[in-house]
Amino acid sequence: MGNRNCGRLGKFYEEQVTELQRLLERFVKESHSNHSVEKYLTICEQLGQEPDPAKMPLTYSDFPEEVQVAFFVFSLLSDYWEGNSGTYMGKHWEGLDYLFELYEVENTKVVLFFMKTYEQLLVSYRAEEAERKRKADERKAKASGGRNYTHNVQG
Repeated sequence: MGNRNCGRLGKFYEEQVTELQRLLERFVKESHSNHSVEKYLTICEQLGQEPDPAKMPLTYSDFPEEVQVAFFVFSLLSDYWEGNSGTYMGKHWEGLDYLFELYEVENTKVVLFFMKTYEQLLVSYRAEEAERKRKADERKAKASGGRNYTHNVQG
């Protein structure tokens, strides 16, 4: 009898997590562009438009505390790059327990979940960008007839 609302609360929590994942995906894409809140506000001012919060670039402060803690701890972990291709592989996770203890992170499961979600989105985004760049380079090479001109300038 006491668990009647449990299903609704679980669904509500699930919806919140899904929304946060969507916002994280948007944040990853926006953080690699040249858009900033200041730039957006300047453009709105120049165009005489009222800023729309839904279109405004996200910042760390737009997320709940657990996600902000996830961003902070994530930034302290060292990056892992594949040596030959220079592909970003994510983070080294060895010191995570130490960082959680050092910064007295309370809800480690939730913070870790958002750290891993952010890492997955970041790795996917960077892989997609590398693939786009590779394809653009291929198109450029085909357009130039496959010739690479180099000039030996000696001075």
